[in-house]
Amino acid sequence: MVEPVGNHYVVARRVYSENSFDEEYEKLHRYHKNFWDHLKLYFRCSPQRIKKVSLRMFPVVSWLPAYRFREWILSDIVSGINTGLVSVLQGLAFALLVNVPPGYGLYAAFFPVLVYFIFGTSRHISVGPFPVLSLMVGGVVTRLVPDGAAGNGTAVNTSAIDEQRVMVAASVTFLSGIFQLLLGLLQFGFIVIYLSHSLISGFTTAAAIHVLVSQIKFMLQLPVPGFNKPFGIIYTLESVFSQITDTNIADLVTSLLVLLIVFVVKEINERYKAKLPAPIPIELIVTVLAALISHFAKFEEKFKVAVVGKLEEGFQAPVAPDAGIIQNCVGDGISIAIVGFAVGFSVAKVYSIKHDYPIDGNQELIAFGLGNILGGSFKGFASSTALSRSGVQESTGGKTQIAGIVSAIIVLIVILAIGFLLAPLQKSVLASLALGNLKGMLMQFREVGVLWRKDKYDCMIWVVTFLAAVFLGLDIGLATAVAFELLTVVIRSQIPSCTTLANVGRSNIYRNRKDYNDIYEPEGVKIFKCSSPIFFANIEFFKEKLISAVGFSPLRVLRKRNKALRKIRKMLKKGELQVTPKGLICMAHHTQESDDELDNNRMEELDQPTDMADLPIQINWDAELPPGIVVPRVDIHSIVLDFSAVSFLDFSAMRVLQKTLKEFVRIDIDIYIAGAHEGFLEKLERCAFFDEEIKPSMFFLTIHDAVLHILLKKDIASSPKLKLAEKGSSNNYVITTSNGQRSWESTVSLLPPPVPLQPQGCVNNVGHQKLLAGTARPDPKHIFIAEPLCQPRAESTQMIYWCKLF
Repeated sequence: MVEPVGNHYVVARRVYSENSFDEEYEKLHRYHKNFWDHLKLYFRCSPQRIKKVSLRMFPVVSWLPAYRFREWILSDIVSGINTGLVSVLQGLAFALLVNVPPGYGLYAAFFPVLVYFIFGTSRHISVGPFPVLSLMVGGVVTRLVPDGAAGNGTAVNTSAIDEQRVMVAASVTFLSGIFQLLLGLLQFGFIVIYLSHSLISGFTTAAAIHVLVSQIKFMLQLPVPGFNKPFGIIYTLESVFSQITDTNIADLVTSLLVLLIVFVVKEINERYKAKLPAPIPIELIVTVLAALISHFAKFEEKFKVAVVGKLEEGFQAPVAPDAGIIQNCVGDGISIAIVGFAVGFSVAKVYSIKHDYPIDGNQELIAFGLGNILGGSFKGFASSTALSRSGVQESTGGKTQIAGIVSAIIVLIVILAIGFLLAPLQKSVLASLALGNLKGMLMQFREVGVLWRKDKYDCMIWVVTFLAAVFLGLDIGLATAVAFELLTVVIRSQIPSCTTLANVGRSNIYRNRKDYNDIYEPEGVKIFKCSSPIFFANIEFFKEKLISAVGFSPLRVLRKRNKALRKIRKMLKKGELQVTPKGLICMAHHTQESDDELDNNRMEELDQPTDMADLPIQINWDAELPPGIVVPRVDIHSIVLDFSAVSFLDFSAMRVLQKTLKEFVRIDIDIYIAGAHEGFLEKLERCAFFDEEIKPSMFFLTIHDAVLHILLKKDIASSPKLKLAEKGSSNNYVITTSNGQRSWESTVSLLPPPVPLQPQGCVNNVGHQKLLAGTARPDPKHIFIAEPLCQPRAESTQMIYWCKLF
């Protein structure tokens, strides 16, 4: 029963162990599905399931019929045109990162969009090339087809190198698509949870550094070979600076000018985005002007600048991936598949939360996988989504993936009709446009300081990920980052937070005893909390902390007691000890004997429970023992383990925990476990955890239930802080607690369960409210809590004041 009184409340209920609670409220024993049950359910076939699976596999079927044509079509067209123009430029620019001719970037910006329109679940992301993925694919390309692989630098050999590189990019893209498709079909969309925000942020920042370094050769027009190996970035910079005197000044000036214009206009777009109807399409403006100036000023002839050159019109016939290439890039395919999905899903999740619609991680894997399979078949390279391009699609009014289809049409027009207009465009301009999209990634450096103040572990993950990806390469760096991230999880769970609790405020609240002054600790009771799962890697740490909290090793005490019993038996047999009504009296001079002599090579017997059945007297270990017999004193009689934060306990830890608890039980210390989650008790029963010494009755609902049970069970009259006095009859007792400054009294009736009580409020001499109950008498195992505490006025034992027992 709960009675509200102002901003306080009164609770009256029984003290429950887990078993008594389940019995009183008739807990249901539900059947829990096993692996085979879930497997049968997954492969079950019915008309409803077929419809559900079809709608999930083809999301376009669910949202396209509900499309609001009149309201959304104009916004989607405007958004699609803007996004399409950005996609064309980014496709050309990011192709340089892959080390393939720029025209192949248009294929990567076209085919995945068509697939995502049918299979994707996000309405706002723009699928296509992404700089990080492009750089990862480019690393595979330069490793398998390095510069100079086909001989000297003639036009014929350069064309052959380009063909080989296009084939490598297409094959690794196809492979990554296969991995994504398989992961989606196998419902492995949850893998993205292993890539934390700190890891993704550090990885993308490192990728931005790689993009920056890789574009220097186009900005300066230097023949820098690719170094796809650990510390390759250092070799690249070394090659650049060794040739710095050969820089093409025209390309350098053009690059710096384009970068300056792009950064300034992007800053204007960001600062005045609320006032601008649409972001200024600075990439498009710069591209058109640069192409026109280069064409009419004949930059290629006069300054020998590198230009895009003729783009092939139309599409090439689809090709099958090269099996030999696939065998050499399996690890790269997995890395590209996971990174592409993680980035795409993260961006999709941002917009799904903003616009309040669901997305399906498994379906996103399928959509990205099919997009990469189709793109790779048509000689494109890996795609995901770019935050800047998706931002254009969403900020210009895009409502659905209709905007994506419109953007694909823009890319198609460039591929089929007007691609030749981009022939005079300098590659240094494309490199500058690629760098212009890195501002958001590079600004992630600011997160390091924030993470350091908020979470040191997350900060370390960011730093390690960044350094590993920069110096070891993106593929090895990603694997290193994931391994380090999982290591931090292991470390944090292997060294859990273990604390000793105390009662705070004389209520049912228990907190770390070091954090509060107004605490109460029942004499002889230790309350120990572990805030972590307990498993094979941290069970020994848990055991050490528990022993440290209680102040002694139970196994050592047990062995000392058994050794003392051996010695007592030997002394009784020799007549050196005599049993009297007052205890044992030593009749002879004590002689010191070594432990080795007493053990007599029977160490295993010392770990067994103490057995006094054959002795004429029961040994009180707290009393004075005969001379020469020393046994450590034990000042506690009960231990309460707070398992409210223990989410699981594995079998290895269970065995060690059982052994440890038995050691405490064998030295007459009662063990109680409180707050265990549902199913914990059933698991222990299945694993044969319980026996004659460890019983299910040790489990209680809360810490307070366990402590009240201990106080009612023990001989409280023997404690100087807790006094049990009989008043009037054997059925009524008064528990008085004192802690220096306060002395409170409450009457506990030992009669049958109570009828509902109606508390009445009154005010004492200090203005506090106190609660008086009716004449009904409560059950002794009921908890009575009230705020604030006052002395009861009534002298009658039937006027029960509901108060805190502490």
